[in-house]
Amino acid sequence: MPVAFVLGVTSLLVILIKGDLNLLQLIPSRVYSGIDMFPLMAMPLFILAGDIMNKTGITKQLVTLALRLVGHFRGGLACATIVAEMFFSGITGSAVADAAALGSLLIPAMEREGYPKGFSAALVAASSCLGPIIPPSTIMVIYGSIMGISIAGLFAAGLIPGLLMAAALMFCSYKIALKGNYPKGERRASIQEIMCSFKQAILALFLPAIILGGILGGVFTPTEAAGVSVIFALVIGFAVYRNINLKDLWNSLCDMTLVTAVVFIILSTAAIFSWLLASEQVPQILSNFVLALTTNKYLVLLIINVVLLIVGCFMDQTAALLILAPVFAPLAYQVGVHPLHFGIIMILNLVIGLITPPLGACLFTVCSIGHMPLEAVVKPIFPLTLSLIAILMLITYIPELSLIIPKLLGFL
Repeated sequence: MPVAFVLGVTSLLVILIKGDLNLLQLIPSRVYSGIDMFPLMAMPLFILAGDIMNKTGITKQLVTLALRLVGHFRGGLACATIVAEMFFSGITGSAVADAAALGSLLIPAMEREGYPKGFSAALVAASSCLGPIIPPSTIMVIYGSIMGISIAGLFAAGLIPGLLMAAALMFCSYKIALKGNYPKGERRASIQEIMCSFKQAILALFLPAIILGGILGGVFTPTEAAGVSVIFALVIGFAVYRNINLKDLWNSLCDMTLVTAVVFIILSTAAIFSWLLASEQVPQILSNFVLALTTNKYLVLLIINVVLLIVGCFMDQTAALLILAPVFAPLAYQVGVHPLHFGIIMILNLVIGLITPPLGACLFTVCSIGHMPLEAVVKPIFPLTLSLIAILMLITYIPELSLIIPKLLGFL
């Protein structure tokens, strides 16, 4: 049964069991209130902008730039994959979209260069986790909307964690490349070649700069920034490159509508479920239970991390976020965790779930693109997942890594 229907049917059964049929009148208003939030408009607009930019072929230019920057190292194409994802995550904000866009290009390219196919797919899946952390991020938009936290503050808080994740993945892939004697580029790219690639990719790099600069500089809200990014993408596609047409735009609109509809139905039914959790005081009961075991901030965060990592293996990240954020956030606040810091911790936990079996969405995406079974990717992705978990622990226990940029920009 789809997650949205599970949440809705469960909520309905709880109301019927409680026996107060007057509560049924609240269902329509709760369903509507779950999506009646202006900041949520940013999500479909960011998805649309990323899809249009991808159709312009900008992905190839970003990969070429990344390859010329780091391709001369041992395992250079693997490192270039991670650098390209860093660039691309500033456009789409979605891990699955990044895995699909980069996987179709880089998995065959890495295989031609002599990389094992399983490692190639695993690396693309792991690097796609940067998408929801390096802003803009659709999952941050959802979290900020439902928890009443500054989305711009979350974007700022995700910058350093995203860079640390990229560094950890590059270090891990470099060590694997050394051990496996994977190929490296024949020579280091010249300054002229790098500048030429940078010039070709400059328009793609402008988009995240405009989005982040505008949001963090207070020029416009995240929702307005999403609208600006769509206009920018349309200008690039229709006026600059002139390589997309109205049919491509229609396809992008259809894809955006489908993804948005799926997420918004979950948001709607989760609003009923969250209201029932609050009315039954589930967050308070959980808080009292955990705090009866320990009031140590670090142990509480460890318990939350373990639970979220396990949940991420079996549940869609959006559904897990909507169900568990209202439950765990009050507990974290009670032991002194800042709301922006906890938001990054929770999002990073659930993002790692995208690459953990048995139900990692990014794993299934790269397996589909690479025409391989899930088993072929599980072993090579294990060390990459461990490196991301190490960064999660670092972010959890050194809050300044998440909060220093929001503090400098005045969000704290």
